[in-house]
Amino acid sequence: MLRSAVAAGTPLGEEAKTYLEAGELVPDDLIISVILERLQDEDASDGFLLDGFPRTVPQAEALDSALEDRGRRLTAVLLIEAPDDEIVRRLSGRRVSASGRVYHVEFDPPAKEGVDDVDGSPLLQREDDKPETIRRRLEVFHAQTAPLVAYYDERGLLRRFDGCLKPQQVHDHIRAALTTLRLENEL
Repeated sequence: MLRSAVAAGTPLGEEAKTYLEAGELVPDDLIISVILERLQDEDASDGFLLDGFPRTVPQAEALDSALEDRGRRLTAVLLIEAPDDEIVRRLSGRRVSASGRVYHVEFDPPAKEGVDDVDGSPLLQREDDKPETIRRRLEVFHAQTAPLVAYYDERGLLRRFDGCLKPQQVHDHIRAALTTLRLENEL
């Protein structure tokens, strides 16, 4: 959402751009404003899914408050749990083509190793998909997110999923949970 706001040249995007270009973290209140602006779009009127935000309890509290001010609330928070080694294995297997197509060496390999099925371009491993980078990100994630898990668990919003299952199984469990939540909220 942040990149889209910057690319679209919205006032919030322009403000965020100054932080990004300076290599600084975008302040929480600005990120929340970008999210709230995006949630006003028609396609978010019936619900939305945030990925990667909030990351800290102060961000969660600010998001809750901002949503409440607009008459909205979170229905659930989804946590896909897996041991760090499994996360490293799965993320480090991702490969991308120059055109943006995504493959996985184990779960969705190309027909010919290292080559895009559609245009024949080489498949590359992004820097942020390298094992050492993933492990550093996991350290930060655990430090910042453990309190966030407790925050949402205490509010009865947390739904946990076994990330060690096959991707399609995880997907199916999440869809079933979201369907159940939707039905419960309609009653």
